[in-house]
Amino acid sequence: MMSSRSFRQGLVGELRAQGRLTDPAWRAAVEAVPRELFLDDAVFRPDGTQWDPIRREQFDDEDWLRLVYSDTTWVTQIDGMNAAEATGPLSGRPTSSSTLPSLVMRMVELAGIGDGDKVLEIGTGTGYSTAMLCHRLGDQLVYSVECDKELAATAAQHLHAAGRRPASVVGDGLRGHQDGADYDAVIATCAVRSIPPSWLWQLKDGGSITTTISGWMLASGLIRLALDEEGVARGRFAGDRVTYMLARPHERPPRPTFYQHPGTTRATRVNPDMLEGWTARFVAQLGAPSAELTRSGDGVALVDVATGSQAWTEPDGGGWAVHQDGPLRLWDQVEDALMTWQEQDAPDQTAFGMTVTEWDQIVWLGDTDGPRWRLPL
Repeated sequence: MMSSRSFRQGLVGELRAQGRLTDPAWRAAVEAVPRELFLDDAVFRPDGTQWDPIRREQFDDEDWLRLVYSDTTWVTQIDGMNAAEATGPLSGRPTSSSTLPSLVMRMVELAGIGDGDKVLEIGTGTGYSTAMLCHRLGDQLVYSVECDKELAATAAQHLHAAGRRPASVVGDGLRGHQDGADYDAVIATCAVRSIPPSWLWQLKDGGSITTTISGWMLASGLIRLALDEEGVARGRFAGDRVTYMLARPHERPPRPTFYQHPGTTRATRVNPDMLEGWTARFVAQLGAPSAELTRSGDGVALVDVATGSQAWTEPDGGGWAVHQDGPLRLWDQVEDALMTWQEQDAPDQTAFGMTVTEWDQIVWLGDTDGPRWRLPL
């Protein structure tokens, strides 16, 4: 039978084949941290539109370890219910998970973390990534914030079982953790709609923030921002197709029942099918940051909860028509952004960058003087 250590070594080989783990210190962390300690005895597996709890007792020891060490994100909580407590399949949103190891490594390598760096991790989750940071840096240089008291307590148990005792904090990660400041790096294992000012305030000059910028269309962009001596953080998006759960205070509000109001109708200037593309949806979200995006028949629908504005598309002869209703012309906003992007030859996310100050946050295309969109604060 293969041991846990053998599976860890196999995971190292898989990640190295992907171009990860170029730093021997991170290879040693993956080899040393037993992921099975952080998954307990149950996880959720997607099953169509639901989440099906699967339990360790359903597997022999080797097959369970094979599942644990697959390069997969294992969801551990749905809408606040842990997998161990679920009696059957659930519908809902994931609210905690053990992130796939390749993404954990991508984040820390992009952040450029090195010996002696003090790190603030936003979102402890199961504690697996926290343990990686502890192995690399030492427990005393790792601060991890988790908003869910139960998750924080369970993660602390996992970390103690692994012989690790970082500074574990229960609180709102968007506020950071002032008592540990100043940090060399902030790493978020959740997505945000914009950078919380507290993260800037708690960084050393030259420090960095590594996170995913997302929104209510669930379009994400991975970025590392470096803080200069004037208090301005800048960086370019990495281009990775990465998704994290939104930080709970940034989550989408409950969506009202969608009724198709005809409103005003016109032909679209872009094909709604464009929004299936990774970068196109990211651009659309920049254009209409308060809108949610759903399918509507053969087309798409945009809904703004705060104003009741909506837009929906439908086939019209050989093209598409859009209906818009409410104070915001959501489809106009999306189209304007998409057409601006197309005028720049529709580059991928690596062509985008971001500038962050205490009072403003701008995503720009090409360079800081190019097309720009303001993020919601």
